[in-house]
Amino acid sequence: MKLPPFLRTPPPHVAVEIAPTRVVAVAVSGTGTSGVKVTGWAVESLPAGAVVPSLTAVNVTRPADVSAAIARAWDQLGQRPKRVALIVPDAAARVSLVRFQAVPPKASDLEELIKFQIRKAAPFRVEDSQVSYAPSERSADGQDYVVVQARRDIITEYEQACLATGATPGMVELTTLGLSQCALAAGGDLTGDWLLIHARADGATLAIFRGRHLVFFRHRGAEGDGHLGELVHQTAMYYQDRLGGRGFSRVLAGGTPASGLTSPAWLDIQARLGVRAEAVEPGPGVTLTSPAPWAPDTMEMATPALGLLLSLCAEG
Repeated sequence: MKLPPFLRTPPPHVAVEIAPTRVVAVAVSGTGTSGVKVTGWAVESLPAGAVVPSLTAVNVTRPADVSAAIARAWDQLGQRPKRVALIVPDAAARVSLVRFQAVPPKASDLEELIKFQIRKAAPFRVEDSQVSYAPSERSADGQDYVVVQARRDIITEYEQACLATGATPGMVELTTLGLSQCALAAGGDLTGDWLLIHARADGATLAIFRGRHLVFFRHRGAEGDGHLGELVHQTAMYYQDRLGGRGFSRVLAGGTPASGLTSPAWLDIQARLGVRAEAVEPGPGVTLTSPAPWAPDTMEMATPALGLLLSLCAEG
């Protein structure tokens, strides 16, 4: 049963992303029905090695530096939020897609079944994990679920960096999943199969969606532009051979400014796929009122955090 509005906890209106090289904070106002306004955003650089994403090792190696960067971001926003949404690197968690022909009616039984399915695949014990899941595509073969699994102590490292500034993370999301929410909120023709390429200096993530449903997710560490092209090629082959793909209707890019999509590496990727790549940008329902500059070539830094906030505003 859904609670009436006056009994629900309002979603956070500030999100912060802790990335290997920077901290990005975004503040919004409004809801999904009345329109969302970006009231502020900030980017603070991190010293090299302050955050080293990993599934199994310490991630936040210099917590004081990370907390200081977050505090400076709050100063730029002109507020000290008590509750925030937190975004962490893709490399800090493992994303799986599992399918069940029959779904247990009880939520507790479904959770146990999901944990049983992922138990052997992760390089750490499921008992030491934080596991979240959401339904994805449903077909004649069964119901798919997107499962995100991370070591509990690693997520705590990121949360503690926020808590040191007085901000309590109300939820945690992966950067590419936040980026995908920005793409979905922007609307447009995202009803067929589409590919999201999220490439940054520390690695790349490729995600395939069917409409709003995630059907493929793969992250790889940084190995140069040529490796990104090969990763895209491998993903396209898997899409055709294993997912019955008939071609991507759109290719969206994150982590790269719109101007960067004309580089030789990106032109080669677009030629391989036969589809023009487009940068993920906020949709027409998002009003940019922030006094901070919001240039197209820097917008890509804020889209994961903004996407997470847009999804929360739509739910709220």
